[in-house]
Amino acid sequence: MPETKTLTRKQLAVIDDLFDAELNEQRIFEKHKINRRTYDKWLKDEDFIREFDRRLESAKRQNDLLIARYATGAVVKLIELTNSESQETARKACLDIIGLLRPAEKQKSPDVSPEDTIMENVELPPELAGKLLAVIAGNDEKKAG
Repeated sequence: MPETKTLTRKQLAVIDDLFDAELNEQRIFEKHKINRRTYDKWLKDEDFIREFDRRLESAKRQNDLLIARYATGAVVKLIELTNSESQETARKACLDIIGLLRPAEKQKSPDVSPEDTIMENVELPPELAGKLLAVIAGNDEKKAG
């Protein structure tokens, strides 16, 4: 493993601010009195990139955990919305539920994000599938008529 130098306080502070989301890049540069050329130079530094990537992976894990924590409640709410008096709301909820049900081969694709695989192990019960299709078809029939 190659020897790594430590990042400067300024580099670490810039990374902190980039992940804080309170400021855009230009404001961060102004705050820390650096210019774009300096930042671009840092982006070529392996240690800077390694720390940036470590923080990025940590943020992704936090997002995945948050999505996983609320996924069940979101799906329950979508199912409840299929009973909405508004046919458009019911239709959109049905389409969202169907959209969550991805074919197994697509779920295993590295290009699919965790939020796209919320219902990875869920099978759609026939009665729910029928209801979803009926709501969608009913809405489309009214538009055609």
